[in-house]
Amino acid sequence: MSNHKELVLKFQNKNEKAFEELYHMYSSSIHGVIFNIVRNKTIADELMQDTFIKAWSNAETYSLKKGRFFTWILNIARNTAIDELRSKSHKLSKKNINLDIHENLATCHDNIDKRTDAIGLLKFLPKLSAKQYKIIDLLFLQGFTQKEASKQLDIPLGTVKTRSRNGILHIRNMIL
Repeated sequence: MSNHKELVLKFQNKNEKAFEELYHMYSSSIHGVIFNIVRNKTIADELMQDTFIKAWSNAETYSLKKGRFFTWILNIARNTAIDELRSKSHKLSKKNINLDIHENLATCHDNIDKRTDAIGLLKFLPKLSAKQYKIIDLLFLQGFTQKEASKQLDIPLGTVKTRSRNGILHIRNMIL
């Protein structure tokens, strides 16, 4: 299966071989993104599996007209990881952990897991404007929501959305 569009079509038609091939193609990148959000390998492993199950169950909702397959599954992964962080069980499990650990993770930008860059995104980020770079870093590498990024950078939510969209378009143009 060499043609990516055909592969995705087969995936949408519940072809297990297509599922396996897409899983092998994207699992490392997806795991890296999830890990950067939850900072726990075991939870990241589970959430990666959940992501692919959700993608399989909702494959018919993917549309090539709306964007690339990887972007679609990446958004599922990001939302799954953020939902986990917001869950009551996750919050309770973190209740007794030393806060210094979280402070260091939140302030250190050198902790990006190498698997996140399996698609080579990091080489394009320095080519963005500083403002776009910061937004893309917060949203896609550190797992912030747009609202959280707005608060973190003390800028309006609309500005976050615009810079994010423009940054993604800029990266897309560089890749294509």
